[in-house]
Amino acid sequence: MTYTPSDAIGKANLIMDLAAQRNRALSSNVANIDTPGYRRKDIDFGQYLGSMNSPMETELTTKLGPSAVIESIGSMDIDPAYELAEMQKNSMIYTIATRRMSNLVTEMKTVINVGK
Repeated sequence: MTYTPSDAIGKANLIMDLAAQRNRALSSNVANIDTPGYRRKDIDFGQYLGSMNSPMETELTTKLGPSAVIESIGSMDIDPAYELAEMQKNSMIYTIATRRMSNLVTEMKTVINVGK
């Protein structure tokens, strides 16, 4: 299989989309700390990143592991400190993906300018 820049852009885009969705879920958890019956929500990056064959995705999956489960099992209590720590992890993932996207765009600009 040939690796193309559009594949890399698609992967970086997917990671940014997942990070944005996860941030929505985590912020919803914090916003609903006192809501009776609210169940914690999260997005499992592992099911998406594990299928990609890129060192960045493999390293993220290995170091961070799955982000959690869609709903918490057991207690419905939400720990604000945990949620904020997860938001910081999520922010790092988003930053890495945006830097990767920026590097890809720079590489494409360089190729275009060299071809002139």
